Amino acid sequence: MCLGLFLFCVSALAQPEPSSPVQEEDGLAAIKARGELLWGADSQGGAPYVFQDPMDPNHLVGFEVDLADALAAKLGVRARMVQGPYDTLLELLARGDFDVVLNGIEVAEEKKRVCLLTRPYYAAAERLTVRRGDTRAPHALSELKGRPVGTLPSTMAERILQREGAEVKTYDGGQDDIYADLKLGRSDAVLLDDPITQYYGAIEPSLEVVPGSFGEVNYAVAVRLGDESLRAALDAALEELAREGELRRIYERWGLWNAETAKLVGDPDPVPHGVPEAYEAWRAAVGKVPPFLERVRERYPATLGVFARGALMTLLVSLLSMALAVAVGLVLAVARVFGPPVLRWPAMAFIEGVRGTPLLVQLTLVYFGLPQLGIKLAPLAAGVLTLGLNYAAAEAENYRAGLAGVPAAQYEAAKVLGLSRWQTLRHVVFPQALRISLPPMTNDFIALLKDSSLVSMVTLTELTRTYLNLANSMRDHLGLGLVVAAIYLLLGLPFAHLARTVEARLGQHLKGVPR
Repeated sequence: MCLGLFLFCVSALAQPEPSSPVQEEDGLAAIKARGELLWGADSQGGAPYVFQDPMDPNHLVGFEVDLADALAAKLGVRARMVQGPYDTLLELLARGDFDVVLNGIEVAEEKKRVCLLTRPYYAAAERLTVRRGDTRAPHALSELKGRPVGTLPSTMAERILQREGAEVKTYDGGQDDIYADLKLGRSDAVLLDDPITQYYGAIEPSLEVVPGSFGEVNYAVAVRLGDESLRAALDAALEELAREGELRRIYERWGLWNAETAKLVGDPDPVPHGVPEAYEAWRAAVGKVPPFLERVRERYPATLGVFARGALMTLLVSLLSMALAVAVGLVLAVARVFGPPVLRWPAMAFIEGVRGTPLLVQLTLVYFGLPQLGIKLAPLAAGVLTLGLNYAAAEAENYRAGLAGVPAAQYEAAKVLGLSRWQTLRHVVFPQALRISLPPMTNDFIALLKDSSLVSMVTLTELTRTYLNLANSMRDHLGLGLVVAAIYLLLGLPFAHLARTVEARLGQHLKGVPR
């Protein structure tokens, strides 16, 4: 009931966004009219798929970036990547946030139930990686039973491990985290696709890749259900790219050409001949992390532009959400304290319902659930609305505490002076209640700054998502973590100082009150 009330309030406050042209008309026609192929991917995953260039974080690189550009050129448009969490990419596709998903989407029956898949564009073996010199390390699938093995969720590798009875450890972060846990002894092995193994497992001196293949996986482009014309156009483009040798040139550049892919695209020569320049550049950039002071001087300045964009998105979402929270929270508090039962009980139900359910669940309901009711919100609107209404419940309780903290004698004095109820609230009660409520309000805003990271689920790239993308691309979680922590601190300190200044001015007439 409380969640229903929450959704009712959201639908009442938000106007439905006009339906996406991708959903209303033929997808291919919409792409040509727009002049852009919007493709969804998660750059947090890292190399070699799509990631921020470690030497120039303002640019996205990866073999799927090159492939997206090549496919878009065949369609006569340009490609633009839209960031989204890997585990919700197909949901975002169905919602209409982009035209296709191009991010190592495996050809599997469960995928075909929720999207269309093009012809495969890449094939790879599953590789097993273990610690070098570990005498107990597993070297066969039959040796994985009951042992902790790392992989990515919703992949063929995970299904293989489950079938073999392994203790499967899945990671929602970047691929680097999986191999880091293996090096630290938190898992006994890692089973993942060959491109990931080559870029993260094979380059580590303390790890070794077990010879042989432990399965084979094919990648395809995911297209929205019913968009047959776009899938046909992409199939034709992939066939033409394979026939022209462009696919081979892309894969050789990234050091990914293999016998499985040669067979897939009908190339009789499985031996790579081109120079893997992109792979070598990546190895030179991240093969050995430079000393901290060197990173501070040379690498971190290059990330400041990317961090600035993420910080601006965080600040925008937080300020808009807090403004909504303050306004709605004040209405709820007044309704709960002074309103008649017909207003008091719905206000209490809203406050308790919102406070009693996770913010992530609320955001999922608003962004993915409301379209089923015909209400489709833009990502920024959905994020601000959900955060604002969530924190409105907390603000309402802050204001209620502030109103309760005003002595009853103040009401009596106002009545003696002949003030109306509204005048009493405006000139006597609210100024005193504000001073009481200001410290918890400041705490809530600082918390909101951090909770705003959840909007990355709805394709917005804010500060935390920027950090995760960069950390996995540059393989530097510690140093970049200190940078992003400092940025969050700098964002929050001015508001804390402002709140203390306002609180002090409101209490100037009080003697002996700590400032």
